[in-house]
Amino acid sequence: MTENYKFIKELLFTGTGTQGTLLIPRKIYAVLIAEVEKALIPSELAALSIGPDGIPGSSIDINLVVVNSANVRLVSEGAEFHLDNPGYSTVNIRPLKYGLAVKIVRELMEDSQFPLLQQSIQYAGKKIAENENSLLVTALDSGANTVSGGATIAIANITRAIQYLEDSDFQATDYLVGIEVANDLRNIDTFVEYDKRGNSEVLDRGFMGTVYGMRVHRVSTNAGMTTTTSYVVDRGQAYARVEKRPMTVENFTLPLSDMEGAVVSQRIAFALLRTSAVAIITTT
Repeated sequence: MTENYKFIKELLFTGTGTQGTLLIPRKIYAVLIAEVEKALIPSELAALSIGPDGIPGSSIDINLVVVNSANVRLVSEGAEFHLDNPGYSTVNIRPLKYGLAVKIVRELMEDSQFPLLQQSIQYAGKKIAENENSLLVTALDSGANTVSGGATIAIANITRAIQYLEDSDFQATDYLVGIEVANDLRNIDTFVEYDKRGNSEVLDRGFMGTVYGMRVHRVSTNAGMTTTTSYVVDRGQAYARVEKRPMTVENFTLPLSDMEGAVVSQRIAFALLRTSAVAIITTT
C-alpha cells in the first residue's frame, strides 16, 4: 500500500522523482540574452581622430608647436631686434593590429536555434571596443602630473589636478573615473547637496554628470580602467586616436574540419599630444 502511494505521489507532484519531472514540457527561450554593455570612454574626447584615408603608410607624424618657445622682448632705441623663433616637435603614432578569430563546427550551426556565428561576431566586436578603451587608458597613464590621494578621493585632489592643467593653460573639460572613485563622488556631500539644489541628476541617474564644469564619465573596470584611478583631461589637446584599419570582419570556411568562422581585426593606436593636458589622480 505504501509503495503504491509513493508511485501516485510522484505522478502528482512534478518536482518529486523522475516520473514527475517528465510530465512538464521544457522550452528554450527564443532570445539569447547578450552580455551587459560596459561603460567606455566616449570617442569624441579625442583631440584628433585620424582614419585610414589620413595614413598612407604604416604610421603618421603629428607636428606640434613647442609651448612658450618664443618670447617678445624689450628693444632699446636703435638696437637690433632679438631673433627668436617658435620651436616644433613631432609625435609619431604607429597603429598596431589587434583581433580574434571564432570557429564553429557546421553541425552546431545547423542544429542550434540561435545564429551562433553572427552572435559570436557581434560579441567579438564588443571585445574590440573594450580593447580600444584599454589602449586609451594605457596612453592616459603617460600624463605629466599625478595627484596621490588617500583611501578615498577628496575635493582637494580634484582641484589640484585641475590646477595642474591650468598651470599649463589647458582647460579641464572631462573627468574619467573608475568605479571606486565614482562611489567616492557619490559620498561627497558638497557635490550631492549642490545637485539637490540645482537639479535631480543624482537622484535620477544615481551619478553626478558634472564636477567643477567637467563632464564626468564612469569607466568600466572590465575595460582596462583601474577602479581607484581617475583622469582630468582637456579634450581639445590631450590625445590622438589613429586607426589604420577600422574594425573588419572576414568570414572563412574550413572544409576539412567542417567548420565556419570569422576573423575580427583592427589596427589602432592612441598617443598623448600634450602630456600636461592630462592629470592623473590615484587613490588606495
